Amino acid sequence: MSATTQTPQKLRTRKPLSVGVVAKNLTALVLAVVFVFPVYWMFSSSLKPQHEIMTKDPVFVFTPTFENYTTATGVDLFWTYVTNSLMVTIGAVLLALLVALAASFAIARMKFKGRKGIVLVVMMAQMAPWEVMVIAMYMISRENDLLNSIPTLTLIYFVMVLPFTIWTLRGFIAAVPVELEEAAQIDGCTRGQAFRKVIFPLLAPGLMSTSLFGFITAWNEFAMILMLNKEKESQTLTLWLTQFQTAFGSDWGATMAASTLFALPVLVVFLFLQRKAVGGMTAGAVKG
Repeated sequence: MSATTQTPQKLRTRKPLSVGVVAKNLTALVLAVVFVFPVYWMFSSSLKPQHEIMTKDPVFVFTPTFENYTTATGVDLFWTYVTNSLMVTIGAVLLALLVALAASFAIARMKFKGRKGIVLVVMMAQMAPWEVMVIAMYMISRENDLLNSIPTLTLIYFVMVLPFTIWTLRGFIAAVPVELEEAAQIDGCTRGQAFRKVIFPLLAPGLMSTSLFGFITAWNEFAMILMLNKEKESQTLTLWLTQFQTAFGSDWGATMAASTLFALPVLVVFLFLQRKAVGGMTAGAVKG
């Protein structure tokens, strides 16, 4: 009886939406449409026949075809480009995470001379535009016979994403109460075991966010690969995409299919990692 009488009362006391809330929601909706529509148009154009793409009247209802994807994947060395891109990107991200875990723990937990200087250097490296280093990287690679090399490109991308990874993980480690680590050591854990069993499980949001950033940075990088890897067998999908339109002329359907294939791995990684990283540090502590 009380439940039935409380429900109408709650409905009557519900506050109406304010003008500010409505304005924020409308702004978010408009921005979502502005950012999502080009992606939708790229994907839909990749499924359209050529005559429905090159028309003055937009076609929203059409019979999809995968001929454009067949054309895009049929390009010479396509799977070589895919393999090179995955090797370079995943290798750079994994190396950055491995080094950054040790470096960020030392900066956040240990006190030693020069610690503030190291933090300053990391910040400077993060803010520096890597495009201005292209010529220097090219000369170093040429002098040491490292041009057209996948391992060289992996190391360069590793250096590019490392400062952000260290800076982000340092913040996550510093936010973990030091009392948790001390309690684990009192229970008999070494410092390494305390890091592995207590701190590391709480770093999931930081690891996911830095992995996502590093993957996007390495996957989309263009200037370094353009200068360092001239041979086709050592190039990645980034250069393949820029040269695609030249190779196929005005085949916009195949070009849109190639663009969709290039963006698909980033989208998959984003959807996977953002779902894993929604839990905060408190949730991680409860689960651990």
